[in-house]
Amino acid sequence: MALPPVLPGSTHQAESPIDRALSLALAGERDAALRWAAALVRHDPTMPSALCLCGRLLGELNRHEAAREACATAVVRAIDLENLPLAVAAARESERFGGDAGPGLDLIAEAFCRDSPRLGEGAPPPPPLPTAEAFQPLASVLTGALLLNKATEIIHDATRRLAAQSDHPGIAPQPVFSSVGRDALRALCAAFTPIWVAAGTTVIEQGAARSEAYFVARGELEARRRRGSEEIVLARLTNGAMFGEMALLSRAPRTGSVVATRPSIVLEVKRDAIDEIAQREPEVGLELAAYCRDRMVENLVRMSDVLRVVPDADRPAFVKRFRTRTFEKNERLLVQDERPPGLFLIASGEVAVVRRDTADDAHLEPLVLTTLGPGDVVGEIAMVLRRAANADVIAVHPTVALYLPATEFMGLVEAHPAVLAQLYKLAVQRDEETTSIMAEEVSVAEDFVLI
Repeated sequence: MALPPVLPGSTHQAESPIDRALSLALAGERDAALRWAAALVRHDPTMPSALCLCGRLLGELNRHEAAREACATAVVRAIDLENLPLAVAAARESERFGGDAGPGLDLIAEAFCRDSPRLGEGAPPPPPLPTAEAFQPLASVLTGALLLNKATEIIHDATRRLAAQSDHPGIAPQPVFSSVGRDALRALCAAFTPIWVAAGTTVIEQGAARSEAYFVARGELEARRRRGSEEIVLARLTNGAMFGEMALLSRAPRTGSVVATRPSIVLEVKRDAIDEIAQREPEVGLELAAYCRDRMVENLVRMSDVLRVVPDADRPAFVKRFRTRTFEKNERLLVQDERPPGLFLIASGEVAVVRRDTADDAHLEPLVLTTLGPGDVVGEIAMVLRRAANADVIAVHPTVALYLPATEFMGLVEAHPAVLAQLYKLAVQRDEETTSIMAEEVSVAEDFVLI
């Protein structure tokens, strides 16, 4: 059977059958998508993404009872494959067609929570799927009621196979989710909203001020950062990955974009929802904050020249010396002509280095020397050269930084002399740049007076 043409936005030469099914569904080709999804369930009745998609399509084609059945089976199969986000997506999908997500969310919380008897050694990964070119969907002669009946029959068979299964595999502990109790995890799962996105869709836009974090339930996305005309790929995100988590800590604009490279299902959670849950279930807030801080440090290691000189084995102890601080827009990290409170590593947001007028150059306007962002250091000139700050450093947006008090600076560089060498190199370079910029500005001002 000839394959349909590759759809706009598809970035892969060899799509998997589930990629093809999702792409068709997201393009509004429900019958074609159902032929692919149902054939996948017939091929592998344990495949949760195909079961969930069948449920979505059957529901949209008014077979609500079969849709709910498919979603319920998908929840259990996703749990067996340790894919909590996909299990949540399937449970929430059933709500669209008159179902109750509650029982599914209960199963998820019981399976993944801190005290679950299923936690232990993880299940083996599923076998790889054939390519779309090597896989046959249901026959195209199946349309209308015939197609719906066939898909429903396949779902019934998948449910019967599940009912006949006497036991279920163990589950490897999941970050954050398996660190909290059942009730806390149940509340967290209920706060997620599934979003289905086609390949090429931008889920997070660099520079946007948003307050959502995401988990990948199924698919693949790229985290990208644009610097001038250049765009670099920071990471590839697959099943279970969290992204956008800095929005839970800060209101700073997004420091990068996240774009789907395959048709994907992601779970979205808003900061307000997390704050509300954390008031009722404090352990959720504590675990998420710790996890987000660890992720923040991982990102800083990739971006920061200072952290990169610290050996991998020493980084956890090194980072523990720092505290997390947040700054609102226009709040000062450093004050010109004052000794700095310490050293800062910018984790998110942006700061401006601003030179104010002094008595000797009162005719000059405040001068923005530079702006600094994630991975950059603030306060190194004053700390290393042991003098007052030569400029204000002001938050342009809400900003999160790792902060080392000045009283602990010597202990840190004595334990890590490579860090002192890197900071000294950076301090001298920036001090020379500042002197050069100031000299240029004075020259321009004098030329203006002479004219």
